Amino acid sequence: MLKILAVGDLVLDEPDADGFFDLARETLLGADLLIGHVEVPHTRRGVESRGDVPAPGADPENLKALGRAGFNVATLAGNHIHDRGPEGIADTIAGLTAQGIAVCGAGADLASARAPAIVARGGVRVGVLSYNCVGPKMGWAGERSAGCAYVHVLTHYELDMASPGGPPKTYTFADPDSLEALQGDIQAARQACDVVVVMLHKGLVHMPAVLAMYERPVARAAVDAGADIVLGCHAHILRGIEIYRGKPIFHGLGNFVTVTGALTEKGNESPERRAWARKRQEVFGFTPDPDYPLYPFHPEAKNAMIAACTVGRDGAIDAGFLPCYMRPSAQPEPLRRGPQAEAVAAYIADITQRAGLATRFSWDGDRVACRAV
Repeated sequence: MLKILAVGDLVLDEPDADGFFDLARETLLGADLLIGHVEVPHTRRGVESRGDVPAPGADPENLKALGRAGFNVATLAGNHIHDRGPEGIADTIAGLTAQGIAVCGAGADLASARAPAIVARGGVRVGVLSYNCVGPKMGWAGERSAGCAYVHVLTHYELDMASPGGPPKTYTFADPDSLEALQGDIQAARQACDVVVVMLHKGLVHMPAVLAMYERPVARAAVDAGADIVLGCHAHILRGIEIYRGKPIFHGLGNFVTVTGALTEKGNESPERRAWARKRQEVFGFTPDPDYPLYPFHPEAKNAMIAACTVGRDGAIDAGFLPCYMRPSAQPEPLRRGPQAEAVAAYIADITQRAGLATRFSWDGDRVACRAV
């Protein structure tokens, strides 16, 4: 059997990056294949972009912590990977590959961004693909321009009542051509690989439980095209889990090591990032816990998980997760079964149900297994 572990967003924007993995290191090194999403560019070059609230370029040396933590594949298709332009993408890819980490989701052009990372383990070829579903468009790769692979999601607002200016209903859906391109990539990877994993950068940030209208159709389209495991990241908070056609969809893996001072208002040198920190509190209605100075996220984002799936010799996927909890040091800690682990598992079961996903959870040692109802 092949043991695949996967985590969500990785932001290594503070010194001594290795230490943030210490509580999870033994667990991570136990994987046959370990996947994580690198959220920001690691570079000292480039010009800060203006397409979104820009993330600062992180220290390229911090990428070495990912190699020492056992990561084998890094997905890169997200809303911040282009924040230092083509130079930031090139330097991030170079820094990861120097650690022996395969990359996917971003590149010097669209063809390279859409190409899978293919890793062989025990005679099994695993292909990993990565797509940004949230924008901004200026970060998308073109035929001759650097950026990330993407699914173009459209948003439509419709008034819910005869009241111009009143609260609308929001409709979101993938552009058909964009979705067809995603499925074509998966089908091609399916021909070359035994197992296909797709990471989607998707969802509404900082909002517990809720799934936007486009999320389930896009994730299910990936499975229909041949994906064995679909992973979500970007929301910086956990989302529910569903089993579709026997394949697991983790709608949001939340944060893992996500350490940064760029999202705080106090002491922030960037006017744009200071303004975003203020706006985030107004829009999402939470104030980061002052006891978590390097982890300025929603209080519920202290709940965390590692997707833990095994692939049998017959190709069947046994899906589950390892409950984790974020410590004030911003270190994610995998939990052995006990009161705290059970509380995290109960939280994941609750947000799964609130999102309208029918999944049955049961304990399997320190792991929680996921089954279709």
